[in-house]
Amino acid sequence: EYPHAVATMNKAVVIARKAGVLGVNVLGSPNAFDMEIRVGAGAYVCGEETSLLNSLEGKRGVVRAKPPLPAIQGLFGKPTVINNVISLASVPIIMDKGAAYYKDFGMGRSRGTIPIQIAGNVKHGGLFETAFGLTLGEIVDEIGGGTASGRPVKAVQVGGPLGAYFPRALFDTPFDYEEFAKRDGLIGHAGITVFDDSADMMKQARFAMEFCAIESCGKCTPCRIGSTRGMEVLDKVAAGIEAEKNLALVTDLCNTMKFGSLCALGGFTPYPVMSSITHFPEDFKPAPARVAAE
Repeated sequence: EYPHAVATMNKAVVIARKAGVLGVNVLGSPNAFDMEIRVGAGAYVCGEETSLLNSLEGKRGVVRAKPPLPAIQGLFGKPTVINNVISLASVPIIMDKGAAYYKDFGMGRSRGTIPIQIAGNVKHGGLFETAFGLTLGEIVDEIGGGTASGRPVKAVQVGGPLGAYFPRALFDTPFDYEEFAKRDGLIGHAGITVFDDSADMMKQARFAMEFCAIESCGKCTPCRIGSTRGMEVLDKVAAGIEAEKNLALVTDLCNTMKFGSLCALGGFTPYPVMSSITHFPEDFKPAPARVAAE
């Protein structure tokens, strides 16, 4: 999935070894430290730490039950520390300029900078690095430039395919982990997808369930079965079959997935589904009622 990134990382490892930063005697010291680039098969669920460990061991990417935690029993049964790329990329500047310098960026408990990926129906898509604290509206309207279609922004999904949809009414939300959590959202990997007013949020909610069903490792029932049942129930809502009753069933199903799934794949799928229902209820009316309302 990421051929350019893989090639770049492999080149970086070669450069580091030649410079003596990696190897059996790091910078002439008796300390050994090395790095190896492993390429997975592209499973979304392997972003979960224990599924990632299984993939690294050459096994199927399936989530492990915890405990034991990876710090106790991880890769090949050994204690393992797992950090994401943003954490590791923050270390050099903290070591170079100090914690106070790094902490000067951001707000609240969300400190430093964050690489934001802006995509979808947006005028200026791409990768932007900024300090935590900008509002969602500033990111979408000033950095992203609004929609590419020129139509009004209807919704913005933050945090990747399992992130919540935020309407313009919530664009005053600061880009901060805690502030997003207060509004039933999550920053995740800071991916932002913009939708204009032609988007059908019921279809987006169904897509979240479909995505989960396709990407599920199958280990736990709430994720494996819940996502499939979620698609079926939302199809009934779209067809106008007992819409109110079935929307209540979707809500109940989302609660089961959120609190009963083994990992964040099933646990986070309710975010795009429930935020769509909460903020865009007009898109969940039976088809005849929606046409009449328009």
